[in-house]
Amino acid sequence: QVQLVESGGGLVQSGGSLRLSCAASGSIRSINAMGWYRQAPGKQRELVARIIFDGGSTRYADSVKGRFTISRDNAKNTVFLQMSSLKPEDTAVYFCNAGALYSIYWGQGTQVTVSS
Repeated sequence: QVQLVESGGGLVQSGGSLRLSCAASGSIRSINAMGWYRQAPGKQRELVARIIFDGGSTRYADSVKGRFTISRDNAKNTVFLQMSSLKPEDTAVYFCNAGALYSIYWGQGTQVTVSS
């Protein structure tokens, strides 16, 4: 089992920045990728960014390319999402996700609200 704990959400003005953190614990050696998803009210959950542990390749949603950066601190078993130039349409609950060979794990979510 893997436990994920997110932090760093909050309220920010349009154009501002936030950094989300996701700390993993438990069977972390089973994890091969981690990422961030978001879900706005009335919308489906969507991928924001993802990082593959083997090689460090990353993937971003088109809507956040050039504004968001996903990174990893191996020593702290933590993945970050640096969000810059935030827009009101970035408002959502952001969920941390971890993928292992046979399982997918989710954090509890953290609210990000961007005011115009």
